[in-house]
This record gives sequence, C-alpha cells and structure tokens, in this order.
Amino acid sequence: MSVRIATFNAENLFRRPAAFGIENDTKRKDVLDAFRKLVETLDHLEYTDLDKADILTILQTHSTGSEDKKTTRTIVLNEPRGGAKLLETKDGKLRVKAKGRLDWAGWAELARDDLTWTAVKSVAKVVAAVDADVLLVVEIEDRITLDRFNTQVLQGELGGRPYRYNLLIDGNDSRGIDVGILSRRPVTSLRSHVSDTKDSRAIFSRDCPEFEVNLGRGEPLWLLGNHFKSKIGGGFEQRLRQAERVAALYRAALERSARVVVAGDLNDGFESAPLSLLLATGLRDAMTHPSYQGGFGTHVHNDRLTDKLDYLMFSPELWDTVQSVGLERRGIFPALPEVTPFDGVKDKSTQASDHAALFADLDL
Repeated sequence: MSVRIATFNAENLFRRPAAFGIENDTKRKDVLDAFRKLVETLDHLEYTDLDKADILTILQTHSTGSEDKKTTRTIVLNEPRGGAKLLETKDGKLRVKAKGRLDWAGWAELARDDLTWTAVKSVAKVVAAVDADVLLVVEIEDRITLDRFNTQVLQGELGGRPYRYNLLIDGNDSRGIDVGILSRRPVTSLRSHVSDTKDSRAIFSRDCPEFEVNLGRGEPLWLLGNHFKSKIGGGFEQRLRQAERVAALYRAALERSARVVVAGDLNDGFESAPLSLLLATGLRDAMTHPSYQGGFGTHVHNDRLTDKLDYLMFSPELWDTVQSVGLERRGIFPALPEVTPFDGVKDKSTQASDHAALFADLDL
C-alpha cells in the first residue's frame, strides 16, 4: 500500500495580514514588532503613562491609511459597538481613556488583504501537483476556509481531486495562521495542545495538533503538526521550548503506534539546537533519505541548511518504508533556472507561497 505524506506552508488561502506582504524586511519587522508590543501592552491590568503613550503611538502610526493607498493600514483596533472604549478625544486630542485591560472591551489585530485570485489558484496548483494522501497545511485561516478552498478552488476551479477529510482547530495566533490537515484517509481523533504551558506561558505559538489517521491497514498514523515561533524578533528560547514539548509528545505517541510523523514549518535550520532536540529522539527527516536529490532549502530558493524550515520527520518504523522524497518548488517566485513555474506565477503577488511543499512516498 503506497501512501504519500506531505507538508506545505500555504501562507493563507484567501486572506492574509497586509503586513506579511511588505517586501522590505525592516519595514515588515517594524509593523510586526509594533503589533506584538501593542497586544502585550493592551493586556496590562493597569495602563501606566508610558503604556498609554506606546498605545497611542502605535495606533496612530499603523492604524490609519489614506484614500490614495500611499500609506497602508496594517493594524486594526476592534471594539464592540456600544461597549466601553479604549480611546477618547478630549480638548481636540486623542488619548487613552481606559485605565487598564478590564476597563474596556476590544482587541487589536493585523489588517488583512485579499490574496490575488492568481495566488489562490497557485496554492491549489501546488496542492494538486503534490496530490498527497495526507497533507499537513500551515498558515490557514480556519476550517471553513480550508473546506471552501478544497471544494471551490482545488476541485471546482482546477478540477483536482478534493479531500474527503479536512480538520483544523484555531490555535494561539490571532493572525489567522493555524495548522490543519487535508486527508483522503479518515481522521479519527485529534489532540490539541493550545493550552500547554511552561512557566505560566503558552508553549505553542499556534498549536501542535496530533491527528490520528486510519490508513486502512495496520496501526494508525499519528501526525504531529507544527508551526514553530518565527525568527522575527528572535524567538530562539520559545522554539527550544516547543521542540522539547514536541519531543515529549512524539515519545508518548510512539506508545500508541509505531507510525508517527512530526511535520510542519519549524522556522529553524537543520543544524539548530531545536532541531537537534527532535532528531535526538530517533526521528529522521525526509530530505536526508537517499532517494532525495536536490538542495536542502525549502524557503524561497536558498539551499543553505539554515534555509531548510519545513520538515517531514518519521519514526524508525516509517523511515524504513520511505521509497521516495520530493520538493514541489513551482509555486515560488522567482523560480530557479532549472524550474519552470506554474502558469501565472510571475511575481510575489501571484506566487503560491515562499515555501516549497515537501512530500514522501511510503510503502506500507
């Protein structure tokens, strides 16, 4: 029985935070750092004068846009109509009215833009080309969006084979970048770890869902899906905590079945400390299999080991069944000289993602 397992960071399906589309690395980091600081400050039980000054500065800098679109609104303040407000205008000046987190109702989120229709179809082309039996999908808005993409774009627009099973639980990231699954085999159970903590802090930036998949023969497959903390703003210690927890979850999963896969965008290089922790458990990554011929970079087109961010790691029993491994790069712009991109992939706005899809064929 042949089974293809894959992972793909799709970078959202229909809508994506506008800040993610800022091509200038410094400017993009400035917005994301400001958003992170704003969310943290808004959760303070009491707002100091410095907190209030930071809140105003961030909102006035990033929460307004012009009609001619020369400036982009990247952060949105959401408040229920009629509820207690964060801000007020007094004597012609905007100021923070609320005394602290419990004094108003609302939240901040990153403003979103629609992806181009070409980009949406490019994502579907990657999914159709890989045609996995079990596909871990990263950076997905929600389960209903995943279902609509599956039926309306993959099947309806491209005429591709749709997936009978799709599942996703919202994780800890407010930006709509969750981890889900598309499967042609029944997903019989799901274990979520959004509430796992260490030192009173959430371990996972998104989640580490454990999907139990009935392959129809032998023991079930347990797929542990991940999207580790980004390197933007550092995050090394958190990625290390995440790797430690995933290693423990992997060992526990082995008690239930010898067929275990750890997969996803781990946001760190092959030789990093977090990856060393995972590989020390006996997991083997697909791209080290003798059948794989090619560069190791999965992000953009760089082929340094530090540019390998996406992983398919197999337990020993599964590793012995791996027959072939491949990387689908045709959705990335710009294309490598030896790669012919999908039709329509002509720039960053039309590419599927800046991640390649990694897949492996297993003989079970």
